[in-house]
Amino acid sequence: MKAAPENDHVGRQLTGAEILIQSLKANGVRTVFGYPGGAVLAIYDELFQQSDIEHILVRHEQNAGHAAEGYARASGKPGVVLVTSGPGITNMVTPLQDALMDSIPLVCICGQVPSPLIGTDAFQECDAVGITRPCTKHSYIVTDVAALAETVNRAFQVASSGRPGPVLICIPKDVQLDEGQYCPSEDLPRPIVRRDIFDPSEIGRAVDIIESARRGLIYTGGGVLASGPQASEVLRQLVDVTGFPVTSTLMGLGAFPAQHKSWIGMPGLHGTYEANMAMHDCDVMICIGARFDDRVTGRLDRFSPNSKKIHLDIDPSSINKNVIVDVGLCGDAGVGLAMIVRELSARGHSTKRLRLNEWWDAISGWRDQRCLDYDLNKAVIMPQFAIERLWHHVKDRDPFITTEVGQHQMWAAQYCRFDQPNRFISSGGLGTMGFGLPAAIGVQLARPGGLVIDIAGDASIQMNIKELATAVQYQLPVKVVILNNRHLGMVRQLQQHLHNGRKSHSYSEALPDFTRLAQAYGAHGIRCVQPTDLDEAISEMLAVDGPAVLDCEVAALESCYPMIKAGAGHNEMWLNQDRFSSVETNDRRPEAVAL
Repeated sequence: MKAAPENDHVGRQLTGAEILIQSLKANGVRTVFGYPGGAVLAIYDELFQQSDIEHILVRHEQNAGHAAEGYARASGKPGVVLVTSGPGITNMVTPLQDALMDSIPLVCICGQVPSPLIGTDAFQECDAVGITRPCTKHSYIVTDVAALAETVNRAFQVASSGRPGPVLICIPKDVQLDEGQYCPSEDLPRPIVRRDIFDPSEIGRAVDIIESARRGLIYTGGGVLASGPQASEVLRQLVDVTGFPVTSTLMGLGAFPAQHKSWIGMPGLHGTYEANMAMHDCDVMICIGARFDDRVTGRLDRFSPNSKKIHLDIDPSSINKNVIVDVGLCGDAGVGLAMIVRELSARGHSTKRLRLNEWWDAISGWRDQRCLDYDLNKAVIMPQFAIERLWHHVKDRDPFITTEVGQHQMWAAQYCRFDQPNRFISSGGLGTMGFGLPAAIGVQLARPGGLVIDIAGDASIQMNIKELATAVQYQLPVKVVILNNRHLGMVRQLQQHLHNGRKSHSYSEALPDFTRLAQAYGAHGIRCVQPTDLDEAISEMLAVDGPAVLDCEVAALESCYPMIKAGAGHNEMWLNQDRFSSVETNDRRPEAVAL
């Protein structure tokens, strides 16, 4: 790579590609994930001639988006993606929608055919703006090089402001080659604007409701993490002053320490018994940075029927969208929480915590159900056991855990106990299989010295396993633990519960040898079959300097519990003792397993 020239670019005539690179630098970009193509060659040529921005060459454009998501969540900065026109941008639709649903700030830059050819069905032309409009906060097309720097600034501002999300900048080839004057005044990053002006009377109403509680609950989501570290700190203060139990959605894990005595686990479809029962029976619910999605609420007409609800969210469209609340507070989670804590403290609310004794007695009874217990089969590795042993080995190393999507994702959320924010990185709203490995690559680049582990299933990992080549090329020491049950585990579980056990196309008749496949990519491969060998296999994986894959053969038909019953309220759950009986054998053929 050529060194960047040291002369100042201010006031010079630059091409659109040069202006784009200078604008990215001005917005603090140091890493870009992408894949080149004909419509972005001018931009790639400029990337080649500088050294301030590192470009990470992925093996598929979708994975560039997921890697940028992982980078954004681990760094707190917008992830940046560069792809070509046509299939380059259509391959980005999934990560853009994933980022939109999970409120992840991304800036996606795509090429386009020359402006005179737009609308002529030219080679690799598509309506990039039209296609991405529904899955971005905003989509821009730059038709004049003079507007490029300002558009880049605006894109970063939109991606990071309010509820974060993805933004697209579409740049035709001729605009990349046209020249314009580069002016620093228009290329400086703008401050992020957040809605943080709350009506004191609404804060007062919220505090009145909180003070009336005898069975209070704090329900948190990804908005706490998006607000920044200060929001997690103020959340702890709110728990201290109220004495309420705390639960966090999949996207909010780590906002509150899982080791804290007030933590009652994740709620929802595969949430803990105590979290779901507390949500159902509480009389006051404080929802912070979550959106009452269906995976948490179950049937809306049965959700928390006797509670007064306070909803604090930066997105005004989320308030009263799914659940009608008593007080809606629109603004930044950290700012709103701080105002609530100050008002509670001024009123001396902590003296009223004794009223919660009976509530905590009820929660203790629900905890006694030990809903995450499982049968420890000594003949085969139980998937829960695999996660527990992995966590035992890494918990003191401040690990970053990414996941694919499926049963393994839920087990990771249940058995990894995060005490710090932004350590659990998973696809929530869209549920995108194949997310975990590219996301781990993005996390590793954002946290070069960190331990990054992707927990995967045998089906999910095959979606994007090609990114092992990216990890090897850039010497990124990501680890992958595959819970291999030869099934699309969550699909199989739902078929078992809802379709009388008919496993329609949810069994993998053929799987690669993941150990040898990892070695073919240049990574280290390990296979483990026996529970007694698991600790040694995990230790071997962690000792590898570079990328490593642990193929862990687990019980084929184990299901993930608790689980909210189909069409039921969130307090109606299947627990482990309620599961359908199954016979587990070492023979993985479908006909060898009795349902």
